[in-house]
Amino acid sequence: MAWIYILIAGLFECAWAVGLKFTEGFTRPIPSLLTLIALGFSFWFMALALALKELPLGTAYAVWTGIGAVGVAIIGMLFFGEPKDLIRILCLGLIFSGIIGLKLTA
Repeated sequence: MAWIYILIAGLFECAWAVGLKFTEGFTRPIPSLLTLIALGFSFWFMALALALKELPLGTAYAVWTGIGAVGVAIIGMLFFGEPKDLIRILCLGLIFSGIIGLKLTA
């Protein structure tokens, strides 16, 4: 169950990170509120995962931030015109491989 919580936390991590782009420095109330809600859910699911004490803290944190980093980078490439060059995609693949590796060894 801890891995499911980490996955959900990572997805909410993507949501709040992308949401920051729409808050315009927290001057737009609705995007700001939605971003803060996503942030809260991200932290909450991370806390739930850690409360189960099935995963080491370092593993949980690395997976949580890795999902966020890869997810936001992919969203940026697909929706915000960020570069899609091969080296960038390969590097994201390395992060993803690290997440899989941590899952397999935990």
